[in-house]
Amino acid sequence: MSFPHYLWLNTSSSLRCFEQPLLNYLSKRVSIARWEYSQTQDEASSLDIAIGLLHDYLQNTTHPVHLIGHSTSGLLGFLYARQYPEKIASLTLLGVGADVTIDWQVHYYTHLQALNRKKVLSTMAYNLFGCYDDRTIEGLVKILEKDLDSSLSPHSLWQRANFPHNGVSVPLMVCGSLDDPIVEATELHKWQPFLKASDRLHLHPDGGHFFHFFQSQQAGKHILSFWQSLSLLNQLKVVVNPG
Repeated sequence: MSFPHYLWLNTSSSLRCFEQPLLNYLSKRVSIARWEYSQTQDEASSLDIAIGLLHDYLQNTTHPVHLIGHSTSGLLGFLYARQYPEKIASLTLLGVGADVTIDWQVHYYTHLQALNRKKVLSTMAYNLFGCYDDRTIEGLVKILEKDLDSSLSPHSLWQRANFPHNGVSVPLMVCGSLDDPIVEATELHKWQPFLKASDRLHLHPDGGHFFHFFQSQQAGKHILSFWQSLSLLNQLKVVVNPG
């Protein structure tokens, strides 16, 4: 089996369409595959199970892999990189704050305590995508409903997950947006104390939580630049430490 050097993580089939423009951009320039985790509505949501399945997939790879993921998919990559750093060449997080558990579902459950489900989802759809058209909002609400029912999430109405603020030992790039209503710029800047010399933090001026959909080409250029910098760094290490 031939393993790719670049792997896109997806833990939400309902939101897959919003990652496609960036994935298409990257796939024209590097050999990148997509690994997906899905569950039924009746199955318990478990990050540990997802980590185990991802590890099973990567068990036979002969080289470290560059992982990339948005929101909870990024959280999965973060936890995997913490547990199995020897398997990871780098980690790129999209829309993931220093509190890696923050996602749109956290905001949903918080507002659900005061408003009904339909109202909260309509508001979330508008905040996430900036749409005024009722028909578009209705379609986005259906997508968010599917995400609530079938995506991997550490949160529920009764419990919010928490992980210690910390970094990873592997090379890290964090991408976000200054106008993200879910993971705000202040939360993204909290990565600064954990960044190593080779790490990068890039904030797009706009694009919201799904900036990688609205600004796919710009995001792709910065991600490719990060990967290329690691390749050059590895080449330099070989020259400095021959044999």
